[in-house]
Amino acid sequence: MEPAKAALIRETFPVGPLQCNCTIIGDPVTKKAVVVDPGGNPELIMARLEAHGLKVVSIIHTHAHLDHFLASGQMKEKTGATLHLHKEDQFLWDNLEMQCRMFGVPYTPVPAPDQWLSDDEELACGCGVALHTPGHTPGSMSFWFADAKLLIAGDTLFKRGIGRTDLWGGDYSTIERSIRQRLYCLDEDATVVTGHGPDTRLGDEMRDNPFVRA
Repeated sequence: MEPAKAALIRETFPVGPLQCNCTIIGDPVTKKAVVVDPGGNPELIMARLEAHGLKVVSIIHTHAHLDHFLASGQMKEKTGATLHLHKEDQFLWDNLEMQCRMFGVPYTPVPAPDQWLSDDEELACGCGVALHTPGHTPGSMSFWFADAKLLIAGDTLFKRGIGRTDLWGGDYSTIERSIRQRLYCLDEDATVVTGHGPDTRLGDEMRDNPFVRA
């Protein structure tokens, strides 16, 4: 009988002026970690990594709206980790300063992404995969950790809600298709980490989400 796998390390907490959910995912054996959506407060993120004894190897983004990247440049500088984004959100990344001006948020320069994320790509710590779930933005990504029954959905799916589609590149029929075809086919018992606000359960959204039901 194989020994049970040690549980993935996961901590989610709100950061930055728009309270984006930043998530740390760590491999309990190698102590390598990915940081998802460092939207501010780099000192807090670094402190939480240190508390778990983790070394961040990649910084991954669900999409390139300003509130999901504000600490990315500082995190890269402090850790040497690589920055990852889907190519179809490059136009948003190239206009981060403009986004900050529009929302009255101070801009901290962020270097270009090191690597483009692709659909079904395995993540750096070897414990999850990237899913391309466009609609909120053309390059929106979700991250699926099957063993942990954990879905990081960014601003694609919320507790009884979905991401807005009235910003740059958003499209309602596309987000609806992404949710139905990519997310609702995953494990109903999965915990969904949303881009803002509380976690939810995938099966509950499949049945009770007023915008997109399975």
